[in-house]
Amino acid sequence: MSVDTKVQNDGKMQFEAALDWAGFGPYSYVLTTLAGFINIAYMCVCYATTIIIPASACELGTTTSQQGYIASGPRFGEITGAIIGGYLGDKFGRRRVLLFALISSAVLNGIASISVNWVMLLIVQSLASFCSGSQCSLGITILCESVPMCRRNVLVLWVLSMFFLSQGIMAVIAIPIIPLPFSFYLPGLGIYWNSWRTLLLVYSTPSLLAAVWLFFMQESPKYVFVKGHEEESIDIIKTIHSWNNWKPAEDFQIKSLTLDAFDEPTSIKDQIVPLFKAPLLKYTVIMTTLCLLQLITAFGVWLPTIVNQFMQIVETGVGTDRSLCSIISDRVEMPVDPDVAPCALNVSSLLLVLSMGALRSFLNILLSLVVNRVGYRNMAICFTVVCGVSGIMVNLIPNAYASVVFFMIFMTGALVTGMYVALTVALFPTHLRALAVALTSTGGSIGMLASVPILNRLLEVNCSAGFYTFSSIFLSSAFIAAFLPNDSSLLKKKLEQIEKSTKDEKLTQCT
Repeated sequence: MSVDTKVQNDGKMQFEAALDWAGFGPYSYVLTTLAGFINIAYMCVCYATTIIIPASACELGTTTSQQGYIASGPRFGEITGAIIGGYLGDKFGRRRVLLFALISSAVLNGIASISVNWVMLLIVQSLASFCSGSQCSLGITILCESVPMCRRNVLVLWVLSMFFLSQGIMAVIAIPIIPLPFSFYLPGLGIYWNSWRTLLLVYSTPSLLAAVWLFFMQESPKYVFVKGHEEESIDIIKTIHSWNNWKPAEDFQIKSLTLDAFDEPTSIKDQIVPLFKAPLLKYTVIMTTLCLLQLITAFGVWLPTIVNQFMQIVETGVGTDRSLCSIISDRVEMPVDPDVAPCALNVSSLLLVLSMGALRSFLNILLSLVVNRVGYRNMAICFTVVCGVSGIMVNLIPNAYASVVFFMIFMTGALVTGMYVALTVALFPTHLRALAVALTSTGGSIGMLASVPILNRLLEVNCSAGFYTFSSIFLSSAFIAAFLPNDSSLLKKKLEQIEKSTKDEKLTQCT
């Protein structure tokens, strides 16, 4: 007897089996694309300062220390925003909180474009990052809870490919805008409206577009079911089935759902305490520590600045027999181009930033082909070892081009961010998942908050020490990741349980 017949006869089905039979089709593709676009919107708000800092330096008159504050301030906003947004996502729904986060961050980012000084830019950008801090985790969570289980690992990698490409997309957006020399005085504010302010305003657009897009999508059916709204959850699954299979919702006959036993949280205490008690305490500590040690992300903040300095050296045709740190330590005076705005980033450097983003995105897509077989844990261990060693090698070779190649390999270590998010989704139960993702990811935000100004200072006074220290810390995380369970084995066990619940019928989406 087929599963469809079984469902029609008794109308009862295990949740994951029902989600699997809802299929994978147009709705799933649209939701996956939206989750990726949300990552782009998140980056355009939280990491706008990576492009804005050098471009606004002339007008705002910022010193190196002040630029470090502007870069690290949004990281503080991410920390608090990720935790609070994750809690609210578990309490009031992924979709509702995500809509608010997208709209509010876009508005604040727009306000930042009229900053009268660097302090206002710092404060408003930090508030915008606070509002958008939970966007990535909520986007991935609602996706994972709306598609068949056996598709989730691959989809997370696809979505995070957009995350890693997003800094390159930001560079593409900046290329035609930043060099523009126009400047209009706004007497009411006492500022000049110029290219970097225009760019900051443009960076708000993806968030608004994502909010409109999300408005037409469904809430996570698993979240709705866990909250006790079974009929609403069934209606959402029927809608997903209808979109995916081009059939009327009524064709998917299901009257009730079953789920593994769980204790629905009724208070903040019920949501937070389980994360710090056995058996989840071990995973909370390990995942938070892994994110904390991923200090490689600090280099991402200063990537446009580092690449800009490298391209200036290359274009002069001198100094190519030196390491990257030797290049960064020197300040090259470039000829003034009257057609280019002062302090604008070198266009070639923006293209190199795009290339780095494309490389990481391409590698992420390749990983999606083997992730179900290898597992995120094993993949993360391999990446931390290879990229950590490459970071150490950056300044051991006195050749600018070879040094940059190792630097690019080192920067691909950021891919483990997505692996850690996927591991967290796999290890924590539904009613704690959004908060768990936000809380563990906060470790990374704390590490970045502390490391961004430190790295900025080290790049100025002792660049090599910065690379050696940060690379070694990143490399050590491979040992800690080894204490996690093999997630590929966990996935196989869960799929076997679902197949058993459907009387050994094969799951259509997993074959």
